[in-house]
Amino acid sequence: MSSAVVHLIDDDEHVRRALAFLLGTAGFAVRVYDSASAFLEKYEQGPADCVVSDVRMPGIDGLQLLKTLKEMGARMPVIVMTGHADVALAVAAMKAGAVDFIEKPFPDEMLVNAVTSALARTNRIQTAGDPGQIKGRLASLTQREREVLDGLLAGHPNKTIAHDLGLSPRTVEVHRANVMTKMGASSLSELVRMTLSAG
Repeated sequence: MSSAVVHLIDDDEHVRRALAFLLGTAGFAVRVYDSASAFLEKYEQGPADCVVSDVRMPGIDGLQLLKTLKEMGARMPVIVMTGHADVALAVAAMKAGAVDFIEKPFPDEMLVNAVTSALARTNRIQTAGDPGQIKGRLASLTQREREVLDGLLAGHPNKTIAHDLGLSPRTVEVHRANVMTKMGASSLSELVRMTLSAG
């Protein structure tokens, strides 16, 4: 798997062990850290590295880590892992430069795929589609779909969006599915990344 190293940061030892094993068996070189501080102390950027970090950690959290890496001029992709209630934080992380976020618990192949595509993106800097195309897709959304998208980009769960718009949660789910289809996004993180890339 070339010279790429996956830097795995999580304060939960069981999670670290399980994910390091998973990534190792998928053919990645993995280094583990119990905190963002431990990672930053030892970090020297390789030619094609990738960071997988939990968002909520004591000390430096995932958002602060992103900002620190940006200040250091590090250009490697960062994938953030988040609990279900942390979607707003994950969206903020995407806005701060994370390339992907994965909601826990997640199937093994989701993390492997996220790391594979993050490393591929490093090797051939790519965006999630042409910004002009994405703007065209955004323009195809109805006003209600756009309102649901705005709620998602603000990190709100379906229930909150439903309450804010005076709709039922089921109706919001339908609009959300329509948004994903029209935008050609397979996940919430991809939807966020596409929308951000279109400005």
